[in-house]
Amino acid sequence: MRSELTQQSVHRLLDQLSERGIIGLGEPKPGLGKGQPSPMLSLNGAYAHSIGISVNTDIMGICLMDLAGTVLGQGTVSLHGQPVAEALQQAGEVIAGLRNASSLDPARCFGFGFAIAGYFVGGTRYNASLPLHDWSLIELGPLLSEAFRGPVWVHNGGSTGAVAEALFGVGRHIPHFAYLSFNYGFGGGIVSDGDLLVGGNGNAGEWGPIFKNKVPRPALELLIERLRANGITINSITHLQRQFDPNWPAVADWVDEVAPYYNRLVDSIIGVFDPQAIVFGGQVPPALAEMFIARTDPPEPARYGVPRPAVKLIVSEIKGDASALGAAAVPLKAEFF
Repeated sequence: MRSELTQQSVHRLLDQLSERGIIGLGEPKPGLGKGQPSPMLSLNGAYAHSIGISVNTDIMGICLMDLAGTVLGQGTVSLHGQPVAEALQQAGEVIAGLRNASSLDPARCFGFGFAIAGYFVGGTRYNASLPLHDWSLIELGPLLSEAFRGPVWVHNGGSTGAVAEALFGVGRHIPHFAYLSFNYGFGGGIVSDGDLLVGGNGNAGEWGPIFKNKVPRPALELLIERLRANGITINSITHLQRQFDPNWPAVADWVDEVAPYYNRLVDSIIGVFDPQAIVFGGQVPPALAEMFIARTDPPEPARYGVPRPAVKLIVSEIKGDASALGAAAVPLKAEFF
């Protein structure tokens, strides 16, 4: 990105950032242009850190990230119907342990990103699925800010998963993509030119309205119900994610049943947003994502021998809780980058 700042102004600003400890000035790298080479710049990750928290139906993911985007630690809290206050207390204990392990000063925490699997309704209120009933329709911002003693950014979990993908996954080389978040329900996010597209009502990428009238949708809750009906005991989405076998009874039939409506979604995304890629993420087992990709309808025939630009279908390679990772990045991206 070009700037109207003079070279002298740039040097002065960099010197100030260096004096404050936000960036480091390294040795010059020769051969990058005419004249005296400039010093190489690097972010000082120790200057600040952020915490990302992601609430899914069965588990709370926690991610500790420094200013340079390095993940310093990750943890989880199992959710089994305990009150919100108790879950937040447990999260605080995990956060304290992660900080101690990295010898971090809590005063250097810039803020908290919080993600919840539900759609936005106003303020910092979200409407989540039944297992997260106690988290729904309450002002999460003030509650979380008081619990963690810091500023909080609240987002939908599919949106923060898309942020993680933009910063640490396919977004490093593909700036326009749609993110499909397979969880207890089914949501996602949209990244346009590297930035999260929020939408006029805060729910861009919330794919649920496309699946009206209870038509089959690719929600993992529904797959678990089908598996249980066929004698496969799955206790949670996390259990499904870790133990998934594409050869289990009813898996292929379920995917075939959902496929026509999933393809309607893909066609809608391509027609409205025109992405370069569609990313399969959330808590989806990679083998299940590949089954959906295999059942994606082929593109329409080429007109006059010239086809539309191809849309890549990509299984996310982000390890761990993508929505917690993205939530940790949100405060830093909002204020620093």
